[in-house]
Amino acid sequence: MGNKNSSNKKNIKKNNKRKKLEKKRSVYILISKTSTLPSTVIKMWTREPYAHTSLALDIELNEMYSFARKRLRNPFDCGFITEDITKGVFGRDVNTTCRVARLWITEHQHKKLMKALDKFKKDKAFYKYNYIGIFGVVFGKAVEREYNYFCSQFVYHVLDKAGIDMFDKKPGLVRPEDFRIWEEPELLYEGKLNQYRDFLAKHYTRDEKTGKYIEEPGVVHGMKEDIEEVAVAEV
Repeated sequence: MGNKNSSNKKNIKKNNKRKKLEKKRSVYILISKTSTLPSTVIKMWTREPYAHTSLALDIELNEMYSFARKRLRNPFDCGFITEDITKGVFGRDVNTTCRVARLWITEHQHKKLMKALDKFKKDKAFYKYNYIGIFGVVFGKAVEREYNYFCSQFVYHVLDKAGIDMFDKKPGLVRPEDFRIWEEPELLYEGKLNQYRDFLAKHYTRDEKTGKYIEEPGVVHGMKEDIEEVAVAEV
C-alpha cells in the first residue's frame, strides 16, 4: 500500500514538473472600435464598446489577422486580411479605441493554431466576408458556410482549431463581446490604439539580443491603475 502511494506521488510530481517545463507561447486578442459606419452601427445595435475582433501573434501587434475590408475606401469588398495598426482604417481613424488581451497557450496548441492560420493564408483568395452570418447573429441563428467568416467568428475558429476552450456557443454566434468578457486572457491595455506601443515601451523591457519585449506567463507589467487611467483619459 505504501509503495503504491509513493509511486502515485512520484507520478504527480513528474506531471507537475512536465507542466512547468512545457514551453508557453502567447497570442493576442484585439477588440476595437473605429469611426467607420459599420463599426458605429454594430456598436449602436449591440450597445457594446467594441465592434471588431483581431488575432495577433506578437505583443506589438506586428502580425495580426482578421476579416474586414481589403481596401480603405471600399467597405463592401471584405475578406481575410493582414492588419496593420498604423495603416488602413486603423491608421486613418486616430481615435480608434481598443482592448488588448494576452492568451498563453502550449507549444502544441500554438502549432495547431499556425496550421489553421496557414490554411487561411494559402487559400486567401477563396475567403469571403460572412455578411449573411451577421444577420444570423441578430436573429440568434448561426449561419456557417465554408470560406465565409466575420471577424469574431474567424478568431474563434482559429483558437478552437488549436484546442482552446472558450465559449459554449456556435462559432457563427460569437461576438466581440464574448472575447471582452472571457476571463482566461490577461488584459494588457485598454485605451487608444495609436498609443498602445507607447504603453509597451513604458512597461516592458526589450531583450538586448532579439529586440523583442520580454514577457512572462502570469505577469502583466502595466499596473491596473495605469490601464484604467489610459482608458478613462483617452476613450
